[in-house]
Amino acid sequence: MIHSMTAFARRDSDTEWGALTWEMRSVNHRFLEVSTRLPDDLRSLEPAVREKLAARLGRGKIECNLRFRPSAMMPIEMVLNTELVRRLLSASREIEGLMGRPIPLDSHISALDILRWPGVSQIVETNLEPLHQMALALLDKALNDLVQARAREGVRLKDVIEQRGVALEGCVGQVQARLPEVKARWKERLLNRVAEARLDMEASRFEQELVVLAQKMDVDEELERLSGHIHEIRHTLSQKEPVGRRLDFLMQELNREANTLGSKSVDMETTRAAVEMKVLIEQMREQIQNIE
Repeated sequence: MIHSMTAFARRDSDTEWGALTWEMRSVNHRFLEVSTRLPDDLRSLEPAVREKLAARLGRGKIECNLRFRPSAMMPIEMVLNTELVRRLLSASREIEGLMGRPIPLDSHISALDILRWPGVSQIVETNLEPLHQMALALLDKALNDLVQARAREGVRLKDVIEQRGVALEGCVGQVQARLPEVKARWKERLLNRVAEARLDMEASRFEQELVVLAQKMDVDEELERLSGHIHEIRHTLSQKEPVGRRLDFLMQELNREANTLGSKSVDMETTRAAVEMKVLIEQMREQIQNIE
């Protein structure tokens, strides 16, 4: 199945830990290039994220961003250094005694003052493994959405390329149908020029001139190769693996044959057909730049 490299996906989830949001953007690129932006608490997920993307995507420049808004109910454990608190309270009472006079109530040390003291409280490192698993599970859903979006866009690209292929095949058939008429007209023109010049040309010499002219204007081989490349494009579009690079190569070959056809043309209609071919090939190439 043809997949585009251009797509967008977003997934949100509210958990007991907080709100998770994945955003993924994909654009065309020669290779697979992944850039991630993760919160500090979830930065260790980067290798797993890259592995998942590489397993599902062949080419493209991928921006993969995760946002995390912690919940007020997020499980956090705080430990108090009670021994330090006792020492602080004892020191406070000792200072009051040394001053020899009562301290105003609004000047007494408060619990918040004690909590602010360095070393009084400590946040116990939380096991974030459950949060990591939730984030990766949500990533799988976002990645599925991205792949499906690339597949839908790929269907559209395939239709456009096939339509251009049909039009290109029509141009080839038009040139093939005109070849006998073009050759006959040029033979007649050569005969008229010989008659006008009143030359007594031997039959063998005349045949030689016709052979030389026929070789110069012979485009049968180019037309056959054009038809063969169009058939190969249809076959390639039916493959399941990524085919963008192969299609790009076929565009180069098609363009080469169309250029040769135009350079050999001795007929205005054939020249127009060659120009139309190049237009169609360029339209196909622009679409193929987005195919994985």
